[in-house]
Amino acid sequence: MKPPILMDFPESFETERLLIRSPLPGDGHELHAAVRESIDELTPWMPWPKEHRTVDDSEASARRARVAFLQRSELRLHLYPRGTDTMVGSSGLQGIDWKVPKFEIGYWCRTGFRGRGYITEAVLGITAFAFDTLSAKRVEIRCDSRNHPSVRVAQRAGFLLEGTLQNNEVGNDGSARDTLIFALTPEHRKASG
Repeated sequence: MKPPILMDFPESFETERLLIRSPLPGDGHELHAAVRESIDELTPWMPWPKEHRTVDDSEASARRARVAFLQRSELRLHLYPRGTDTMVGSSGLQGIDWKVPKFEIGYWCRTGFRGRGYITEAVLGITAFAFDTLSAKRVEIRCDSRNHPSVRVAQRAGFLLEGTLQNNEVGNDGSARDTLIFALTPEHRKASG
């Protein structure tokens, strides 16, 4: 197997309504606007939004994500309605084990775009990219058991609930949180498709 850094694959692809692409220098302004607009919805579930205090913070985040993408250590992807420069949110593949290969999909949606199916569409597109382009043997979604919108995305995208890790993490509010693990394999994908 080639070292991951030598793997060539597309840096962008499209779904019916979305352009899904790797982060690029210059993404900071739009990333910052999307995170700040969505801070109240993101903060209960994720610690990283507080790191986006300024446009420069967001630009640095986009550039670090660009480096990780090129190193193939994490494949963050920015989401845009096709033909626009307005960020809908972000998703991508993390927790990568290239030996299997297996991936975890993370995602968040900008507040003004919630409820339109963009994140489910992105997850379906990224899942197809993982299986069809990256030869994934497993794709996971992990989320807080109380994060009902995230759970619904996993279910709508056809992922199977494999289990619950009880008291697995400490939430931003300091309480113990359960983590749900959803997964999809090529066999299940084929059977359900």
